[in-house]
Amino acid sequence: MSIIAGVSATIEASRQQWQDGYQRFQALATSSAAGDHLYLQLETISDELKRRIGQTFTLAEAVELYGGAERWATDVIAERAAVRGWPRDLAIVLDAAFYLYTRAAVDYLP
Repeated sequence: MSIIAGVSATIEASRQQWQDGYQRFQALATSSAAGDHLYLQLETISDELKRRIGQTFTLAEAVELYGGAERWATDVIAERAAVRGWPRDLAIVLDAAFYLYTRAAVDYLP
């Protein structure tokens, strides 16, 4: 497998994970009394994505940032959007934020 094929496979696997996370986020946000808190966390992570990766980026750059995202997302949510029980939903919120944000990548194809 070439390097390009390996990168493409990694991007596609990440995109699938993010999409699955977004679907779980939607289900949780609509079936939970904590929906407002989840949307606040989603907005907080999205703002941090904009700060860290900017508005012009590729999917490969997003995948690279995602590699260490749990560390910085934990700090960001703890500082700006912590509510009771937030750690259990962090992975879902993080995947949903990446799913939505990466739709603006310069090389995004639906």
